[in-house]
Amino acid sequence: MDTEEDRSQQPDSGRDETPEVRLDRKWNDLLQEMRVMQTGVQLTAGFLLTLPFQEAFQDLDDLQRRIYLGLVVLAGLTTAMVLAPVAVHRSLSGRHVKERLVDAAHRLIGFVLAATGLLITGMTFFIFDIVVDRTAALAAGSCVAVAVVLLLAVLPWRLLTRE
Repeated sequence: MDTEEDRSQQPDSGRDETPEVRLDRKWNDLLQEMRVMQTGVQLTAGFLLTLPFQEAFQDLDDLQRRIYLGLVVLAGLTTAMVLAPVAVHRSLSGRHVKERLVDAAHRLIGFVLAATGLLITGMTFFIFDIVVDRTAALAAGSCVAVAVVLLLAVLPWRLLTRE
């Protein structure tokens, strides 16, 4: 049972919960976030995997092929990262290491968000390069990169530091 002394050592979250309940809540929150990211990453990877079967794929230049293959690798790695916390949880369930699991999953989600941002930016560049031209691809990719940084990094930071 959580004593008054134990509660005084916890950061004030405005919640009356034991450390175990807090870890369970954080883990469930992380699982929900991973489900959302997993769906997006899987759809992106699925889209990429269909491209070589299109007739126009043969017309790609060397840079486009390298970008495509880099995006496929990035999609695969991102998928593995978003699945890793669940695999680790399955392996460690019942071993009383939830605090380490939550911390590791939290860190991995940061990497997943960064990789997903790169994937979105890279796909935008790739598609504009094929459909329009390289100049349009650089412009569109740059705009998406700025939007990704603003939405995934700056916005959360501003909300955290806002009074």
